[in-house]
Amino acid sequence: MGEGMEEEIKPEQVAAYLQEHPEFFELYSNLMENLFVPHPHGGRAIPISERQVLTLRDKNKLLETKLAELIRFGEQNDSISEKLHRLTVALVASADAPVAIHATRYHLVEDFAVPHVELRLWSAGGVAPEGETSVEYSPISEEARVFADSLTQPYISARAMFDSASWFGADGERLRSFAYIPLRGQQAFGLLTLASEDPQRFYPEMGTMYLKRLGDSVSAALGRSLAG
Repeated sequence: MGEGMEEEIKPEQVAAYLQEHPEFFELYSNLMENLFVPHPHGGRAIPISERQVLTLRDKNKLLETKLAELIRFGEQNDSISEKLHRLTVALVASADAPVAIHATRYHLVEDFAVPHVELRLWSAGGVAPEGETSVEYSPISEEARVFADSLTQPYISARAMFDSASWFGADGERLRSFAYIPLRGQQAFGLLTLASEDPQRFYPEMGTMYLKRLGDSVSAALGRSLAG
């Protein structure tokens, strides 16, 4: 660098100076009126004060969008809670296991709009209680029962686990998302399976809190009839 040439001031130095000396803008208040900067969305140059207003508007729009999302999620959660409450009340009012099974299927299909619902139950030793012949007590594989007993939380999958696809009959080949909800006391005595042709109806990243509560309610309603 030649003698007498001043060292170039870097933008970082200017920014640091202004941060350390906020009184600069008080001493040179007229400067704010005469500074022009590029418009944030392109085009003409605008006063820096106008740029600040636009920046605040953009931030406000972002906050409004986030608030709208929170409100929407809250409304969705309220709706799910209300539906789960109705199902729980129906289960509490059920006089026996067949009524509880009917209430479970009805509310999941009609209220929650789950397109496919299957329930499998077994008593000690993995067999149906004596005299039970309904489809819910149909035999299932040892692997499926071990799988159910291994679950402490609902399990979401993009494919049918073990022999569960056959539970849905001809629809089984078209299903692309599954939620497996264990029904259990000290050990599993059943498996509630929800399924859909929509790959995004049940997906790994979704929360399972409501599915867990659903399993707890159905387990409480059916557990006594399968004890022992």
